Amino acid sequence: MTGIEKVCKFLKEAQTYYLATVDGDQPRVRPFGTINLFEGKLYIQTGKVKPVSKQLAANPKFEICAYKDGTWLRVSGNLVDDPRIEAKADMLDNYPGLKSRYDVNDDNTQVLYIENGKAEFSSFTGAPETFTF
Repeated sequence: MTGIEKVCKFLKEAQTYYLATVDGDQPRVRPFGTINLFEGKLYIQTGKVKPVSKQLAANPKFEICAYKDGTWLRVSGNLVDDPRIEAKADMLDNYPGLKSRYDVNDDNTQVLYIENGKAEFSSFTGAPETFTF
C-alpha cells in the first residue's frame, strides 16, 4: 500500500477528521468526513457558500488531524480547487449521502485535492511514519 493509500484508508476508517484553515489571523477548525482518492490525488468536498471555501481561496494552506486506535494522523499542504465534473461525480458516487445536498452541475459543490501533501502518523508507542505526496 502506498503512503497516499494508507492516509486515505486511515481517514476513511476514522470517519471524522478535523480540518484547520486560517481566517485572517484566526485559526478555524471544523469536522469533516469526506476523503476520496481520485486519479492518484486525495480530495475533500465542501460547498462554495461555506466559510471554509472562502478561507481556502484566500489561503490554500491547511492541516488535517484524525485519531483512531491510539494513532493520530496529521496531513498538511495546499488544497486546490478542481472544477471538473468528473472529480465531483467520483466524490458524490463515493459519498451518495451527499447527493441530497450537492450536485455535480450546481454552483455550490466543490472538490479540492491536496497538493504538496505531507502526512505523519504518530502514536505514544511507535516511531513516527512520514509520507509526502
